[in-house]
Amino acid sequence: MINTNNTTIEQAPMSSLRKTSLVAGVFYLITFVSIPTLALYSHVKGANYIVGYGPDTPVIIGGILEIIVALAGIGTAVVLYPVLRKQNESAALGLVAARILESGTIFVGVAFILSIVTLRLAGAGADALATSHALVALYDRIFLLGQSFMPAICDMLLGFLLFQSRLVPRSLSLIGIVGGPILLIGYFAILFGLIGQHVPLAGLFAIPVALFEFSLGIRLVVKGFKPSLITAGM
Repeated sequence: MINTNNTTIEQAPMSSLRKTSLVAGVFYLITFVSIPTLALYSHVKGANYIVGYGPDTPVIIGGILEIIVALAGIGTAVVLYPVLRKQNESAALGLVAARILESGTIFVGVAFILSIVTLRLAGAGADALATSHALVALYDRIFLLGQSFMPAICDMLLGFLLFQSRLVPRSLSLIGIVGGPILLIGYFAILFGLIGQHVPLAGLFAIPVALFEFSLGIRLVVKGFKPSLITAGM
């Protein structure tokens, strides 16, 4: 309630559906906070990091950012589940499971990276060079699985659910439906050695999925869901 020149204006309370879209949108935007890890991890992936000098703080910050992204990723699916299950409960549950699996791989990747820092702080020295290189290789491999393969599956499921339910403009849903297979093509191209994991071309395959998730986050925060049959009784 707001008083302006002795006039009382009643503010309608935010509906539970609008709160759901707002929280889900915020979670989707939070998933982009790990972008700086590309720079933050550059030092730890160096061949001689474990025997070199320099701060470990950037690596630890990168690990924290990835943990935040993992938790936010689960949050996106859990928050949307009560709405999406009204369209297709099996697909909505599959999205939750896929997000949890994706986040689990992120946690494991962070453990690999922070293990290198632990070895360095313990003074493992040159004897642990081979181990540190193996941990970097494991991180790169699980990153490829958890942040290339699984996001493609998640976005295809979500794009399908949103397209069928019309909770957002169908043009936006189509970006997820099309972007998922494009990301899978990039994943298999790297898997079979057709392109390198860290070359610029590899990043291009992820653009449609990134565009879908960022645009969806903005849409849900600013406008929320479109009126549809599945939200009519909510």
